[in-house]
Amino acid sequence: MKPEKMEWSRLICDKRFGLEDIHQAPKSSVRTDFRRDYDRLAFSAPFRRMQNKTQVFPLPGSVFVHNRLTHSIEVSCVGRSMAEEIATELRKRYQGQPWIEDLDHIGDIVAAACLAHDLGNPPFGHSGEKAISTFFSEGAGRRLQEMLSEDEWCDLTHFEGNANAFRVLAHQFKGRRRGGFAMTYSMLASIVKYPFESSVATANKFGFFTSERDDFRRIADELGLIRLPAPEGRMHYARHPLVYIVEAADDICYEVMDIEDAHKLRLLTTAEVMDSFMAFFSTEEQEHMKDVCARVDDPNEKVAYLRSCVVGRLVQCCAEAFVEHEDEILRGEFRGSLLHAIPARELEAYQRCNSLSWDKIYRSGHVVDIELAGNRIITFLLEKLIDAVMNPELNYSRLLLAKFPEQYDVAAPTLYGRIQAVLDHISAMTDVYALDLYRKLCGITVNHS
Repeated sequence: MKPEKMEWSRLICDKRFGLEDIHQAPKSSVRTDFRRDYDRLAFSAPFRRMQNKTQVFPLPGSVFVHNRLTHSIEVSCVGRSMAEEIATELRKRYQGQPWIEDLDHIGDIVAAACLAHDLGNPPFGHSGEKAISTFFSEGAGRRLQEMLSEDEWCDLTHFEGNANAFRVLAHQFKGRRRGGFAMTYSMLASIVKYPFESSVATANKFGFFTSERDDFRRIADELGLIRLPAPEGRMHYARHPLVYIVEAADDICYEVMDIEDAHKLRLLTTAEVMDSFMAFFSTEEQEHMKDVCARVDDPNEKVAYLRSCVVGRLVQCCAEAFVEHEDEILRGEFRGSLLHAIPARELEAYQRCNSLSWDKIYRSGHVVDIELAGNRIITFLLEKLIDAVMNPELNYSRLLLAKFPEQYDVAAPTLYGRIQAVLDHISAMTDVYALDLYRKLCGITVNHS
């Protein structure tokens, strides 16, 4: 017996989370609710703060490299292009269906989801996530295990930026409106790459904290996401199909743009980058590209041209892979990412770029230095701030708690809730703010202004 199949007529839903009781029929306005999602994110404080959060290389520097904000904007552009190519093909496949015009919204949904996909990441890049999880699994936070439930402990020891992004968007913070950002159901589901809880997490990846478990269930059931087998009492869904597009856009951007940034920082030679990027193309295409490059003297301009060619090719390949495997995706049977389903030449070239990145970029002194500094800063802040929420009656604690933004509930009735308030605060910090607070608490600097 074949498993059930998700339906586009349910998957594309403009109902707003937290505002279900006032949901209105689709408006005739050109500016749809999905475009409102995008605009709401672009004007938000969490999105602006990403301009001072590390992507890979330290910020700021004399050479401009990507930060979380510029990365997210580029992912959004790539995701929209890929989604629109897919929508064009799906319209041909579903010609005559009463809901076919809903497919026109895929580009806007994906663009907004791409813009939001890194909102939950703490400062100092992916090392920030690792610093938080290991604080509880290996560091001073281990003493808290017996005070928390098994599910709560799993959340902390597997801390994940993707789950935190869902919390940032959907959680009702203190003094804020119900439903958080009140985003559409489809957009929220499209950022959850791992639609299961931390207790069934693999490789530290999961999609929502215990505190948002019921929120995600409500969204998933409304959209008709397939429920997958899981241990009794646990929750595991198939991905919303648009997650595959968001994931592919993210993977394309960080892989290709990291190489371009490394070239600007002289971690990679022009020859290394050109060889890696040329490998995505046929011999005939390479000859044309070499001819174009020969007309330009600036090495950075050569790399930028080749980068644009690679991004375009990967967008095309991933769009074709989605359309080819659409039935498996809708049945919750597709495994891996779209990039694993592209043609052999492009896949081999992508894997070659990935190996180059690990050998020459992610283990470079620039990157390791930021990881070491970030780990030290975040660990220190966790120790001080968690101690403050656990002992609020102490004078030093009162001073520290006064530094918290009002929306974080440092007086939550449960220990888990108070720890989450600390994690909400730390994960929202920019690199500069976290460093400044660290220095002040260490007595390195005192601001007299």
